[in-house]
Amino acid sequence: MGERKGQNFYYPPDFDYKKHKSLNKYHGTHALRERAKKISQGILVIRFEMPFNIWCLGCNNHVGMGVRYNAEKKKIGMYYTTPLYEFRMKCHLCDNYFVIRTDPKNFDYELVEGCTRQEKRFEPSEVDQVDTSDSAFSQKLAADAMFKTEHLEDDKGKATNDEIRMEKIEWVQERLRDDFAANQALRAQFRREKKELNEKRARDADLRARCSLEIPLVPEDPNDKKVAGMMLRYRVVSCKWY
Repeated sequence: MGERKGQNFYYPPDFDYKKHKSLNKYHGTHALRERAKKISQGILVIRFEMPFNIWCLGCNNHVGMGVRYNAEKKKIGMYYTTPLYEFRMKCHLCDNYFVIRTDPKNFDYELVEGCTRQEKRFEPSEVDQVDTSDSAFSQKLAADAMFKTEHLEDDKGKATNDEIRMEKIEWVQERLRDDFAANQALRAQFRREKKELNEKRARDADLRARCSLEIPLVPEDPNDKKVAGMMLRYRVVSCKWY
């Protein structure tokens, strides 16, 4: 019996299904509890996440994108078949209230009261994000065959670039698919480079010892070898003249 009470499955003796319909009506509560305290007014309390940076007009403080509030959500109308919602929430830094509405026409939010947007807008195409569809552009594509052909060529070029980029990504992923083999190959490369570096240091130390040099030797350059060969041939030719 105690377990059933804890799970809210306990039906009291005076519970009448025809009269009460549910346990929530019997207890005079709502299934959403405190969130539905204004449900009779069409208001539901939700967690609202700020979609962009704003300034509070009450305390002039900055509220960052992603800050969450307990907001009163209500339906205020329709945009064709899309419902329009309004959110009202209290600033966590002062007694000011924000009122924000959805704007499906412009794929945005409308700041109605208590706040202003921090203007940091950007062009989605500049950050490799999918741009919002333009109805006028779509209609022109459907009506103008030449316009459609021009953009079809542009789309083919973009598709080719995307395909090349995807091939590079797949190549990198395939190369790193086997972690053990990749680590083994990398360690083998490190050992080869370390061996070559030690051999070079030994040769440089031997050369400095034979020539009594106290200065560090710079890495060998192919151009230096070419110039040295030319100087050697010049000396041989000069000696023959004398």
